[in-house]
Amino acid sequence: MPPCQCCLLGLKPGIVGSIRHFGAIDPMLKRRLADLGVAEGSNVTIKRRCPLGGPIMLECCGQLLGIRKKEAAQIEVDVS
Repeated sequence: MPPCQCCLLGLKPGIVGSIRHFGAIDPMLKRRLADLGVAEGSNVTIKRRCPLGGPIMLECCGQLLGIRKKEAAQIEVDVS
């Protein structure tokens, strides 16, 4: 069965996905994420969705990160 492709925003908490493509996010944000170990091919897990349009908490490389929903919608992931 081939992996399902969706955006990071579409993952449910606890599901592991592999980052496929960053899309059209800000180059400075992409660089910051790369400095934190979040790169194409990295496995990420959604830990929590903050209410009222707040950020999404995700885990990557043993670190917890918060990312805006606007940017999470542009990051494409593969789910196996």
